[in-house]
Amino acid sequence: MAPTGMGMAYMWGKDGRRGTPVVVTMENPNYSVVEIDGPEAEELRAAAMAMDKGGRGRTAKQFTWVLLLRAHRAAGCLASLVAAVWALPAAIRRRFRRSSSSIAASADADEPGHGRGWLLYRFIKGFLVLSLLALAVELAAYWKGWRFQGPDLHVPEVVEIEGWAHSAYISWMSFRVDYIKRPIEFLSKACIALFAIQSMDRLILCLGCFWIKLKNIKPRIEGDPFREGSGYQHPMVLVQIPMCNEKEVYEQSISAACQLDWPKEKFLIQVLDDSSDENIQVLIKAEVSKWSHQGVNIVYRHRVLRTGYKAGNLKSAMSCDYVKDYQFVAIFDADFQPTPDFLKKTIPHFEGNPELGLVQARWGFVNKDENLLTRLQNINLCFHFEVEQQVNGVFLNFFGFNGTAGVWRIQALEESGGWLERTTVEDMDIAVRAHLNGWKFIFLNDVKVLCELPESYEAYRKQQHRWHSGPMHLFRLCLLDIITAKISSWKKANLILLFFLLRKLILPFYSFTLFCVILPLTMFVPEAELPVWVICYVPVCMSFLNILPSPRSFPFIVPYLLFENTMSVTKFNAMVSGLFKLGSSYEWIVTKKSGRSSESDLMTAAEKDTNNGVSLPQLHKHLSEGESIELNIKKELHGQAPIRAKKANKVYKKELALSLLLLTAAVRSLLAAQGIHFYFLLFQGVSFLFVGLDLIGEQID
Repeated sequence: MAPTGMGMAYMWGKDGRRGTPVVVTMENPNYSVVEIDGPEAEELRAAAMAMDKGGRGRTAKQFTWVLLLRAHRAAGCLASLVAAVWALPAAIRRRFRRSSSSIAASADADEPGHGRGWLLYRFIKGFLVLSLLALAVELAAYWKGWRFQGPDLHVPEVVEIEGWAHSAYISWMSFRVDYIKRPIEFLSKACIALFAIQSMDRLILCLGCFWIKLKNIKPRIEGDPFREGSGYQHPMVLVQIPMCNEKEVYEQSISAACQLDWPKEKFLIQVLDDSSDENIQVLIKAEVSKWSHQGVNIVYRHRVLRTGYKAGNLKSAMSCDYVKDYQFVAIFDADFQPTPDFLKKTIPHFEGNPELGLVQARWGFVNKDENLLTRLQNINLCFHFEVEQQVNGVFLNFFGFNGTAGVWRIQALEESGGWLERTTVEDMDIAVRAHLNGWKFIFLNDVKVLCELPESYEAYRKQQHRWHSGPMHLFRLCLLDIITAKISSWKKANLILLFFLLRKLILPFYSFTLFCVILPLTMFVPEAELPVWVICYVPVCMSFLNILPSPRSFPFIVPYLLFENTMSVTKFNAMVSGLFKLGSSYEWIVTKKSGRSSESDLMTAAEKDTNNGVSLPQLHKHLSEGESIELNIKKELHGQAPIRAKKANKVYKKELALSLLLLTAAVRSLLAAQGIHFYFLLFQGVSFLFVGLDLIGEQID
């Protein structure tokens, strides 16, 4: 890919006119022309407009220029595609070599090597072996002309049987009709029913969102409480920033929190550092010291015993004696950057609303266009906030707390039992308990807090495992509390049937079972064929509804549909581990951050530092000897090249095995001339192959 601003000049022999030749400046020659400068620029633009409108009056030179530019763009795209295809085999070989070496190292270390999901992998592998055997049988039968015809099985007469092989194939056909067809049909009908219920729920949520937009329903603040002479009494606000070994993002999150527009004496920032790396601890301490000497009320806390993950960190911070002086607590994860007016847009909603326990803001993403993986995540999360959170907040006053970018009434936290360390979804845990205690929530769709999306598939996969195993673990723990709670029956039904079962359990179950097990199975048992509307029309319509909140993502509707089915393996595995309390259900791995910020945020921060005139040497004058040493260490650590373990793209066995299974089923459907089924299985198999080879998301050379 060419560097930004690369100039390309085309000079054509002798020209009767004088002047500088035309220079075409491109930001990226593979995609779009950004600027055209020179005396002939107007002619070129006029020629392009004339070509688009089919107008007349084009000169031969104008026509040639436009054709050359379009040919250049097409050639650039083709060159990029050829380069990617050329590099693909080498990348795949490297990943398989790394995978083999890691397996050998695991065996040498006497590690079990099975990891989470090993039983699921063995099931998929066994299913694949049986599918390959069945495909071999079907190919032989097709070659001999014994192939299955029509929806009803025709058993040949004795005189029509051509030897023992034909007799064995007829026995196999009779066996699958008598013993395999009915169980598959029963399971497929059950999954279709669950699929229909979940689709109806999704449709109702979208209709609710449409009604909110139509009627312009949203939480509003009465008047302007911050105008001069209003007499508004700013409440005491505690701001918490929990973090753990997040060197890439600690500066921007602390900086954003310290620039919140709120009276300095009315809020305190707690930097809750659970880092195990001493170098990172020193860096964060120095950053806190810098802001403290600028007059910001900020404290640094580090736990010696890091139990309970994030919940334990927040619980420890809330046990401080000074917390009793504060009324509200705002929580931001380490990669979140609230705008200066965040507290002014959220805190006033609590005024005159004593039953309100939580105000949740929406997330915005600084890297949503980084790669295909971040684009697909953006689709899911836009639907989650725009539709799910907003509709539930308006009509039910309840939704799952997102763990960050929210403000809690401290009284609501305390009366609901505070932070508990029993699951990895402490945010959902406290939200459910607060709801059972009668507290209400509101969601502010027009208040955004910038954060990052995982850019690598490995990080995203681990995040999704935690997000789908934790709710099932929590459901086991709080089911009895929900049943015995003193709330209305419809609220209990909403919590159990919709919040937990339908959206957290049924969705990953039917997605994996229907599209990764039943569909390929019906290719080898064609008597139990799935209808076309189940595998094509309804999923496309549901994907269309999911993309509505992010209309710029419409070109990605097909990759989105395929990727969601691909992720069903991870989500199903996580759901099972949480439901049956397997080892990985209480596993917390911090999502890897890249430390990206928008350019405008960086410029604003730089300008503010310049205006304040704060520099490292000036801070040394006001710091103690120990703090000065820490700042020196910080400077040295920033100057050193970080020593990190080598990162590399991986190979994911379950996804690879499923890709082979689906491609095998696609070949079988081709024999039966099942057009829609074949194309779906083919594209879904290729999707699993790309994910299994870690070709989606961040690519590491």
